[in-house]
Amino acid sequence: MLDNINFLLIREIVSSVLIIIGVVFMTISTIGLLRFPDFYIRMSAITKGATLGLGLILTGMGIYFNEPDMFLKVMLIIGFTFLTSPVAAHVIGRTAVRNKIPFWERTNLEEFKDYLHKEHSAHRDHERDNKQV
Repeated sequence: MLDNINFLLIREIVSSVLIIIGVVFMTISTIGLLRFPDFYIRMSAITKGATLGLGLILTGMGIYFNEPDMFLKVMLIIGFTFLTSPVAAHVIGRTAVRNKIPFWERTNLEEFKDYLHKEHSAHRDHERDNKQV
């Protein structure tokens, strides 16, 4: 039964499907970057979509080339990207909050107001301390 199966064809189909799905995720995140109303929502869309899209594309490449060292490199790149991308997005978002980049007017900030007040007052105190030195 296994003699009739073309594993090369199956590998190519699986890798092609993963790469196409990854490209679709990256395309959707790019559309989100262009269409969403404010910086924070755009950043969320591009971070999530590009990270998932890159992971799927690289997984498809690892399956296509079917070499252990290539698959190891792909998994290391995916792991590094999945660790650093959310951290970078958080740092960029927090910097945007500190620089008072405006939110979209329909964003619900009720739960976020205490943090915003604390963050902006701490930022003002830090700036004041730096001017005194």
